[in-house]
Amino acid sequence: MSNPEWVAVDWGTTHLRLWLMSAQGDVLERLDNAQGMGALAPVEFEQVLTGLIGDRLSGVTPVVVCGMAGARQGWQEAPYVPVPCVPPGARDAIRVTTADPRLDVYILPGLSQAQPADVMRGEETQIGGFISQEPDFDGVLCLPGTHCKWAHISAREVVSFRTFMTGELFSLLGTQSVLRHSVSDGWDADAFETAVNDAMARPAGIGAELFSIRAAGLVHDQSPDVARARLSGLLIGLELAAARPYWLGQEVVVLGADGLSDIYLNALKTQSVWCRAASGEDTVLNGLKAAYAQLKADT
Repeated sequence: MSNPEWVAVDWGTTHLRLWLMSAQGDVLERLDNAQGMGALAPVEFEQVLTGLIGDRLSGVTPVVVCGMAGARQGWQEAPYVPVPCVPPGARDAIRVTTADPRLDVYILPGLSQAQPADVMRGEETQIGGFISQEPDFDGVLCLPGTHCKWAHISAREVVSFRTFMTGELFSLLGTQSVLRHSVSDGWDADAFETAVNDAMARPAGIGAELFSIRAAGLVHDQSPDVARARLSGLLIGLELAAARPYWLGQEVVVLGADGLSDIYLNALKTQSVWCRAASGEDTVLNGLKAAYAQLKADT
């Protein structure tokens, strides 16, 4: 295999994925593992990276990194760029000193918002990758995940954004609360849509609706598939109720993995929102490509 011209890296809290790139912008190889920021001390990041790609390097190789590697607990803290702004690129990146002279590492910054207080790391690179492909887009991007982001995009800038802990709440409730006895890995589409509408119609009653999931299993023998879909629907419905200023009357593009994106698309369609999906992996890679192009133009 040819040696890479440069390396694109998306380093999240629980997962690392990277792409070895040719000079023409083609992917030579894609690698990933579960050694995310949350499992590493700052001194371990370089070791993990060289363990994955060390035998593929010859000479000094630029490495462009986005995500939680730039967090305070990560490899080296990268600053936040306040919104409104264009998604930050290589000119805003920090350069990391490495023991291996073959590595020339740049960590991209995240975004911050003063009121209401909010931050993101990694999603801004996805946003930049999307804008690089659709520069005239004016609307809202929804980036589902452990912490779902809603971002208002206009004139190629991130105008504002809001984060919801929906994915983390789903995990906590499904694995550590009384609801762990009720849910499975299955799914029921009708139960999900009903739950979305219930949460949006009566958001103040979410605590009672959540406990009813457990009660319905005991009283009505509700299936674990229905229970899981209802838990997801209630939490996403609660999120949609709060995020209404973002999606109401807007075009919404959901950036993420197919399964989770489909869930959000279905929830939005229950509210007659004009929405579509784009690949989260494609957009983050496009964002890293744009950052590298900027880096190359400046050197």
